[in-house]
Amino acid sequence: MLDFLKEIALILLRIITILPLLLFITIFMGKRVIGELPIFDFLVVIILGAVVGADIADPNIEHFPTVIAIIAIALLQKGVAKWKLSNRKIGRLLTFEPTIVVQDGKFVTTNLEKIHYSIDNILQMLREKEVFDIKDVETAIVEANGSLSVWKKPSKNTVTREDMNIIQTASSISYPVIVEGTMYEEVLEKFNVDDFWLKQQLSYQGVVELDSVFYASINKNHEVHISLKDDRNILIPPIKH
Repeated sequence: MLDFLKEIALILLRIITILPLLLFITIFMGKRVIGELPIFDFLVVIILGAVVGADIADPNIEHFPTVIAIIAIALLQKGVAKWKLSNRKIGRLLTFEPTIVVQDGKFVTTNLEKIHYSIDNILQMLREKEVFDIKDVETAIVEANGSLSVWKKPSKNTVTREDMNIIQTASSISYPVIVEGTMYEEVLEKFNVDDFWLKQQLSYQGVVELDSVFYASINKNHEVHISLKDDRNILIPPIKH
């Protein structure tokens, strides 16, 4: 019983000593580690968690080497961060490049495949940016930390009071009706149309085969917006770090 109480006391003591050290180390490494997680910083956080977790959970592990390991990891992270700032080539090797996933209201399918994002991932991230219709998007970029940056088309940007003192009307919400060649009949029923009507709308836009459609949406005005699987007409701007 006495040995058990000693182990508990040792664990509590380690928590009390480790937490202030981690707080200091986090402040030392900087705001960027908290606000976003580039790939190298993500690995640093995982390693710190593993080192600290093992130290707290197992009283048989020497405590002092854990402290040294935490300080060494922090110094390494700080050194690499400065190295990345001084050498852009190194910075690009240690993180992901921003990736354009929507351009001129169309999905860039090749880029989605490269970063392993699905249509559902992007649509959700757009909704989180208060964008409910993909055709309102001029450019959408998945940043190095996995977040989505969105630039709306000029006609869809909110007009402020400084801009002629008027308020822009809200955009309509669009609903997916075709995703990767699969038609959603329940959506057609909601808008009181059928597959024949939808195929007519596709043909008006020069689309013959349903399988060639990567994504299509419909809004309350029965406007159908299409993004093809292999659209070679999308001009992708060269956005880099």
